[in-house]
Amino acid sequence: MGIKRYEDMDKMALDVIREIGSIGTGNAATALSGMLSEQVRMTVPEIDIKGFNEAIELLGEPEDVVAAVMVRMSSDVEGMMLFLLRLEFVNEILEGILGKRIQDYSELDEMEISALTEVGNIMISSYTNALSGLTSMNISLSVPAIAVNMLGGILSVPMAEMGYETDKLMLINGKLIIRDKKHDSTILMLPDIESLNKLMEKLVGGYDS
Repeated sequence: MGIKRYEDMDKMALDVIREIGSIGTGNAATALSGMLSEQVRMTVPEIDIKGFNEAIELLGEPEDVVAAVMVRMSSDVEGMMLFLLRLEFVNEILEGILGKRIQDYSELDEMEISALTEVGNIMISSYTNALSGLTSMNISLSVPAIAVNMLGGILSVPMAEMGYETDKLMLINGKLIIRDKKHDSTILMLPDIESLNKLMEKLVGGYDS
């Protein structure tokens, strides 16, 4: 097994993940455009491999309250994925779908939570579908779950779940552009190390080191 940690991925591997991200963002933008009846564009994503504290520093402050949609991956690829939803983006979605806004996450009702969960599911599925299409690997996703917590609390979940595999997080960062407003888009893609090696074997021929 060539890759033992996320940081073992070289430039070629990261470029391939970035290309998958670009395909996924295109698919996600199309789906969101249909939901919002608005043009949605996405910038080319950047791939970052960061430790817990580095990830928080990149994304905000530990005490920043965010929502996150999480799914577990199974079948040919094991692991988990998360999509972060900041309040400004949440209001863009709620206004487009339901015609309302919130001041605080505590105001979310069942219908609004359902809408945000579906958006997160669309974002994550767009990436996993792109990955499946390029590798011919089957990736099953669990029913999505949404949580609201401080950023540090949200990121501690994958660290606790994946800590036996890696002490790093793989972040796919870009911008969603809706009505000329740019919104941060962050997906955490966290395959286990065995699955990551399988993916790299399919995508770049694997690693001998």
